Amino acid sequence: MDLINEAIVHAANAWWILPVVCLFCFIDGFLPILPSETLLVALGVVAASTGIPNVYLLILAGAAGAITGDQMAYLLGRRIGTERFGWMRRPRTQKLFAFARRELNVRGAMLIFTARYVPIGRVVVNLSSGATGFSHRRFTLLDVAGCLTWASYSVAIGVVAGAWFHDNQLLGIGLSVALAIVMGYLIDKLSHAILVRLGRRGAQHENPDAAGDRRGVEAQRPVRVPGQDPEPEAMASDGN
Repeated sequence: MDLINEAIVHAANAWWILPVVCLFCFIDGFLPILPSETLLVALGVVAASTGIPNVYLLILAGAAGAITGDQMAYLLGRRIGTERFGWMRRPRTQKLFAFARRELNVRGAMLIFTARYVPIGRVVVNLSSGATGFSHRRFTLLDVAGCLTWASYSVAIGVVAGAWFHDNQLLGIGLSVALAIVMGYLIDKLSHAILVRLGRRGAQHENPDAAGDRRGVEAQRPVRVPGQDPEPEAMASDGN
């Protein structure tokens, strides 16, 4: 166990650890196959015990990678849409894309901010933002705030766990990663429930027939044709 803990500390002290963190978070922004949250949490545990790596540099590296990865996803959505690949056309994934398109129209800020905490959810929202012509400037501002908060939150979980298990980094990493997974699941369920409830509440304040027509239009809102700029009307409505 001591050898394992020593190896963990040695890796955390390597010059390449922060570039690796940035790379993991970058890829995770458009392809959720690398555990960017777990890496930030694990290094937060080590930082709490040894002071290495620097907590603030760790947060900045994670946020920088996440921001650039989300920008890549936005641009991919604008170029290829949300139906190019097989995994995008799966029924469950198409439901997620439809939900993201609908919520971007009415609660884009909340959706972009909360989706950053859900691995698959953030990719769906990022791609949908680009595919529907959501304002790039607004997306970037919301995403920067979300990424900085997400990176700080992930590292904080590790720091707290590291303070509890000061002498056993491996145990602290295991427990903190498990906690991060559970918290991500709860955030996903809670944010989805809130968005659905807000949507129903908004519909109740309108004429039932008009609300039904509006929901039908939103659900059928066409995805922007890849390679074309969004229509001026769509850009104006997204910018508001």
